[in-house]
Amino acid sequence: MKDFKKNAFLIITGAVCGAVNGFFGGGGGMIVVPMLCKLLKYETKVAHATALAIILPVSIVSGITYIINKQFDFSIGISVTIGALIGGIAGALLLKKLSAKWVAKIFAVVMLIAGGKLLLF
Repeated sequence: MKDFKKNAFLIITGAVCGAVNGFFGGGGGMIVVPMLCKLLKYETKVAHATALAIILPVSIVSGITYIINKQFDFSIGISVTIGALIGGIAGALLLKKLSAKWVAKIFAVVMLIAGGKLLLF
């Protein structure tokens, strides 16, 4: 029964992540990481790496949906994708080098800044 509850919770978390990512065009990791760390007690680095792997297919599906609905600007999308690929590699390498404590602190600061910006601008 314990595995069933855990799997059900993970499916619900995934559904919320997908909805957030599809609605906002990103941000699903802000749902997945806290859920994996705080509620399911995954190690911080594992939670972040898992969230990244989860977000890839979700982002692809969301992106295809935006393209089909003609809500995607290829001139912006291609340039940002190149930058995101470079940043993604750099971030993954940095994640490997930092302690879990620093990863959690940086994540919290980024979430606070993003939340503050959304509230104020």
